[in-house]
Formats: sequence, C-alpha cells, structure tokens
Amino acid sequence: MKFSDLNLNTVLLNALDDIGISDATPIQEKAFPLIMSGRDVVGIAQTGTGKTFAYVLPLLRQLKFSNQRHPRILVLVPTRELVEQVAGEFKKLTEYMNVRIGGVYGGTNINTQKAMVYDGLDVLVATPGRLIDLALTGILRLKGIQKLVIDEVDEMLNLGFRSQLEQIQELLPDRRQNLMFSATVTPDVEKLMNEWFYNPERVEVAATGTPLEKIFQSGYMVPNFYTKRNLLTHMLKADESMDKVLVFLQSKSIADLLFEELNREFPDEIGVIHSNKSQNFRFRMVEEFLEGKSRVLLATDLIARGMDILNVSHVVNFDMPETSEAYIHRIGRTGRADADGMAIAFVEEKDDERWASIQKLMKKQVRLEPLPDDVMVSEALLESEKEILAGMALVKTPKLATQKGEAFHEKSAKNSKTNQGGSYRRTIAAKYKKPKTRGQKKRK
Repeated sequence: MKFSDLNLNTVLLNALDDIGISDATPIQEKAFPLIMSGRDVVGIAQTGTGKTFAYVLPLLRQLKFSNQRHPRILVLVPTRELVEQVAGEFKKLTEYMNVRIGGVYGGTNINTQKAMVYDGLDVLVATPGRLIDLALTGILRLKGIQKLVIDEVDEMLNLGFRSQLEQIQELLPDRRQNLMFSATVTPDVEKLMNEWFYNPERVEVAATGTPLEKIFQSGYMVPNFYTKRNLLTHMLKADESMDKVLVFLQSKSIADLLFEELNREFPDEIGVIHSNKSQNFRFRMVEEFLEGKSRVLLATDLIARGMDILNVSHVVNFDMPETSEAYIHRIGRTGRADADGMAIAFVEEKDDERWASIQKLMKKQVRLEPLPDDVMVSEALLESEKEILAGMALVKTPKLATQKGEAFHEKSAKNSKTNQGGSYRRTIAAKYKKPKTRGQKKRK
C-alpha cells in the first residue's frame, strides 16, 4: 500500500516524499487505522519493519495545533540512543508542521532539559528515569498526556524499569490512548498489557520469534574466547563482503578485550559501544559505523537495542544472548529494507540448550559448521572460562577415627588431678577465707 492511500494530510505526505519513502510496510498499514480510531494498540513486528513510523504517522495526523505548554504525546524508550532516534523521526515528519519536539535522558545536564520543557513541548520522548526526575521538579506535568507510547517494552522490563513505569503510571491521566510496539512479547509484557491497556487491539505482522526470511543464518562450534577471536579475524580477512559488521557480546569487559585484540589486526576499522562509554563517544562510534569509516562495531545488547543502522552486511553473535527472543532481535539488525543479510553464531558447548531453544522458537534448523582449517584452536582461557576442578572447593579434611589414650609424657605435680572429695573443698574454702554457710553458723 502507498502512503497516499492512507488518510494522511498533505504536510505529512510532503515530508515522506522528502525522505524518499512512498510505500507503507505491513505494520504501518495495519496499525494506522486502529491508532486513528483511538483504541489501545499493541504492535508486534520484526526489527526493521518500520515500527516507529507505524505510531509516529497516525499520532501526528491527529495532533492539533495548541499553545499548551505541557506535552500531549509521551513516548517512553529504554536507552539514550533510542531517544535521539525516535525524536529524530518525529522531526523528519514535522518539517512542514508547527510541532514542538523534545527528547530527555539521563547522563546530561538536567537544567538544560528543564529549560526546554519549560518553554513548551507537544511531543516528549524520554527514558523512564529522567522523566521521573523532571516530573519531581514540578517543571514537567504529565496530566495533559493524551497519547502514551511504550517502545521496546520488552527490553525496558528486562532492564528493571517496571517500578519506574509504575511510578509514571500514577502521574498520567486515566483517560488516554495507550500504544505499545515491540519485536518480541514475553510473559512480563503480557502482564503489563493486562494491567495498563483497555481491551487492546493486537497487530502482529509475523509470529513472535520468526526471523526475517532474507537473513541467511550459519553457525560454528567454538570452544572459547580466543578461538572465537581467531575465527572472527579469519572471516574479516577472507571475506571482503563483511564491510559493515555488527558484533554482539555478553558484557562490557569482553567487548573492551575484543576491541583491543582486533584493533591490533585492523587498526582504525573497529568501534566499540557499551554503557561505560561516554554519550559523545557512543554517538561518534555509531556515526563512524554509519558513514563507513569503521568496518566493525562491537556492542552489547543494551546499546544496540532499537538502533536504526541501515545496510548492516553481517551480524555476528560472538556470545550467545541470554534469551531466545534476544537472538531474534539481534539478527534483525541485518536484512533490512528488503536487503539480504547474514547472521553468524559462535556457539560454545555451554550454549547447547540455548541454541536448541533458539531454533525451536524460529522453527528452523541452522547447521553448525566445523571450524575452517586455517583457524587455530586456542588453549588459552579467560579467568571466567577456567573450570574449577570437580569438588576441589568442597573437599574437606576427613576426620580420623582415633582412640583416646594416656598422655605420652608425665604430667607435672601441679597439673596432676586426684579426687579430693568434700574435704578438699573445705580446705580451699578455709585457705581463702570463704564465708561460712548458714548451716555452719548455726552449729557454732
């Protein structure tokens, strides 16, 4: 369906034309009339299918001009990067509209954000923590919110934002339209839907956990970190088509270590982002990756969540994710906008059950290939990989079944003990002038 077939006004159509987009994706086509009707909507679609425009377009289509100082549309997202991205999408589509848009997140000067909010906003995109901070100052009031959007809600709950969402719920008006968009639906998400939403209409373009068909998947059985490094290095040297590679890792420390290892082989071609990096550093790394200045971007799940990075040639799961749904979200970074994509998994022995669960969720078998002959299997292990010898930490010194016997040396006279009976006690009492007992006093 063309956007011109939807009930969009001229200013939005002109903005879409400037961007160079004319065709609506399935999630956009199905969600548009439901959101326009005012119903609560839950949109479920794979990454890269246009979820952001699916709610931005109908919200802007209904937004009327107002001098009201407090925002009427609130979009909650889990990360700073998503705040910038979603606010940027609103700004692209309001080129010919008089709409005030702002984004707020932690880690930056709150006074600057307070001034922006005080000047007046129509649309506010925020992370939960900073939104609460601003609301507590009294500068930001949320009772004027008419539309609430929770984007990437599954990741928000995974990050422990549930209590903050409940705080925000108390600050919002009871009468409002609720929208939720995500790539996956977990039991926690279902629970949130039941608590917050009123008879929501569910729009599901593809079954939860179904990967994009245009993504070719492969995998390797790899025993440890350094062998994984060797395999990734071999691939980057042998395959020139790996020109925009997104590598997912399980932790910040592993990401930093791999950066050091790869940077020696590929200087100025590797970038790394995680939550310990400064905001400016993270934005610069993403920008260099987008512009093709760096070939490989190493990232943790939190930072890469929801980032709109086009033309990713390969996604490498250097470490397997904690959940099967996270794997689906990771590989959705490639194969976007009708392009073909490649996803490669490095599977350790400890990942066997998780890998089986992922394939079950996808309803698809992915064959694990043997390591190429040119890749050296390393015996070096990280501290976290070193196995503790079975039972070593639990071994206790056994008790010896010994029998008591006489001492092997003669005791000194003062340490020798003999049964002195009652006379001994009386002797000691007299020596130390102990007071006489009541009975003794009477006999006297």
